[in-house]
Amino acid sequence: MRLEQVGLYLVEMPLVAPFVTSFGEERVRRALLVWVRGEGLTGWGECVAGSGPWFSPETVGTARHVIADFALPLLQGKDIAHPQELPGLLRPIRGHPMAKAALEAAVWDLWGKMHNQSLAQLLGSVRDRVPAGVSVGIQKDISTLLNVVGSFVDQGYQRVKLKTKPGWDVEPVRAVREKFPELPLSVDANAAYTPANLAHLKELDKFRLLMIEQPFHYDDLWGHARLARELQTPVCLDESIFSPQRAWEALELGACRIINVKQGRVGGLSAALEIHKLAVERGVPLWCGGMLETGLGRALNVALAALPGFVLPHDISATDRYYREDVAHPPFKLEDGHIRVPQGPGLGVEVDLERVVRFSVACWTYRM
Repeated sequence: MRLEQVGLYLVEMPLVAPFVTSFGEERVRRALLVWVRGEGLTGWGECVAGSGPWFSPETVGTARHVIADFALPLLQGKDIAHPQELPGLLRPIRGHPMAKAALEAAVWDLWGKMHNQSLAQLLGSVRDRVPAGVSVGIQKDISTLLNVVGSFVDQGYQRVKLKTKPGWDVEPVRAVREKFPELPLSVDANAAYTPANLAHLKELDKFRLLMIEQPFHYDDLWGHARLARELQTPVCLDESIFSPQRAWEALELGACRIINVKQGRVGGLSAALEIHKLAVERGVPLWCGGMLETGLGRALNVALAALPGFVLPHDISATDRYYREDVAHPPFKLEDGHIRVPQGPGLGVEVDLERVVRFSVACWTYRM
């Protein structure tokens, strides 16, 4: 397979409601969509980088720069025998896993269409649907939080994750646990705390949480290892796991007992499959996180989450959780607390090009 053309769309997708974390508030999702053309077919991928370097050093701007100016020249004239060759071809580029992952996703989609196989089939997924959880951003007050959580519980989501930060943690969690005593509940700090907060974080042990996700700085494996020894609640790492090597280091140090796998964050599906293999060998529970993806990224996440070893509810919600209009059909719907795994060729969703163009603020096309 040889790529003939590659294109990028920078889109701005209005969110149904503001999404607030310890990083700040997001009302519009800026996303970089990637398409690749070859063998008369087109494959699509989505870059999960944000508009600013808050969750990750990468942004949609750096991703576009790296893809256009460095990745594509490395792929020029290359015959690609399988999507898993992409990491090797792009190895001269240090870092920038989100940019690499977006290109690899598009190649996987193209490969599946060429061979008339779904991504789930190509990966060896074993489920036709996956349990869905939902991530609840920081709210203006506890009363609002309880109403928001209650609405998601009524919809059938199997796990609720609360975004937290210093000043918005123990009391909100207490209120949710008291109102929903049997609800599978977790918290996500997005690196808002430091080891100086250890005693305070131990207060969360009383609420029977599934996990506390990424409490400390993404680079602080030692701090997480110490915290993991002190807490009864399992520590889950997200931002800290940006490569298979980093996942191995975290497990060797005892820095976590659960891993949130985001293929875009770790460098693509090939890297995610390496982490999956490592975790299964060690009996470490996995789940698939979300990055406010459109239906393109969501389809890829669902296929990955259907692999054995992904045993906890995922941050893979229905399309209408975030978007009134999406760029992919059909929309993902919650069915009895689950999201169905697409079975069509490649990602298994169809791109609505009219919407892509309507939401676009810039686009680029490159001949290979």
